[in-house]
Amino acid sequence: MTDIRYLAPRTLDEAVGAFAAAAGAARILAGGTDLLVQMRNGVAKPGTIIDIKKIAEMTSIEETADGGFRIGAAVPAVALAEHARFGKVWPGVLEAINLIGSKQVQGRASPGGNLCNGSPAGDSVPAMIAAGAVVTVQGPNGRRSMPVEAVPAGPGRTNLQPGEIVVSFTLPPRPAGSGDAYLRMIPRTEMDIAVVGCGVSLTMAGGVVTAARVGLGAVAPTVMLVDTAAKALIGSRLEDAALEAAAAACRAACKPIDDKRGTIVYRTKVAGVLLKRTAAIAAQRAGGN
Repeated sequence: MTDIRYLAPRTLDEAVGAFAAAAGAARILAGGTDLLVQMRNGVAKPGTIIDIKKIAEMTSIEETADGGFRIGAAVPAVALAEHARFGKVWPGVLEAINLIGSKQVQGRASPGGNLCNGSPAGDSVPAMIAAGAVVTVQGPNGRRSMPVEAVPAGPGRTNLQPGEIVVSFTLPPRPAGSGDAYLRMIPRTEMDIAVVGCGVSLTMAGGVVTAARVGLGAVAPTVMLVDTAAKALIGSRLEDAALEAAAAACRAACKPIDDKRGTIVYRTKVAGVLLKRTAAIAAQRAGGN
């Protein structure tokens, strides 16, 4: 049996130093809900496990001075669900994060782990993209920021540089008349992997969409921002023609595969259907704000 070294650093600098020193032989343990399964199945065989749950910066939720939020990459889903204000400001992001596994899994699972796992079907990622979330990463060369949609590189892969760790997500402040939502299609009623996932964030004034973002998951090698769908919604009152144009943009962006959970034709069609439904919920929430 191969020996595995376990580290639980108390500071981010310690974690980054240990991760870089391992030269690709280490894995970050944010929640472990993916990593431990991969290790049990022999897919991941790390020489070192670096547990980041003991680093305060990576397990905290803060409201920023401008009304946004900073979420540590290792914050468990249950902590966000229990936060007094987060779900009221970003209900779509919260409902996406709340779909990561069972209640027991949500006690450990984190948005940082969900992103870095690199799954095209990760539930929190389309919602984070729709929210315009930005990640802060730190590595041997210091800190940098990048939009969430720039992180995935393909199934199981990210665009992080060697030795870099995702530290936190920053969500912008919400202007008046804003709302977001996330929906996914799954074969079962719960605890399944998305066949298609769609996140939409809207800002509306006088019934007209003034800003929009659309994130789409499980229909391409990476979760993606669909700018063309957002542009179809901006300036509209969400009339049928605008919604159909945005749905068509989502269908055009799809590059899915056939597998046991859904065919290419089915996934492509559902992407358009979910766009319309998710936009309607986001608009209703925007009206409530």
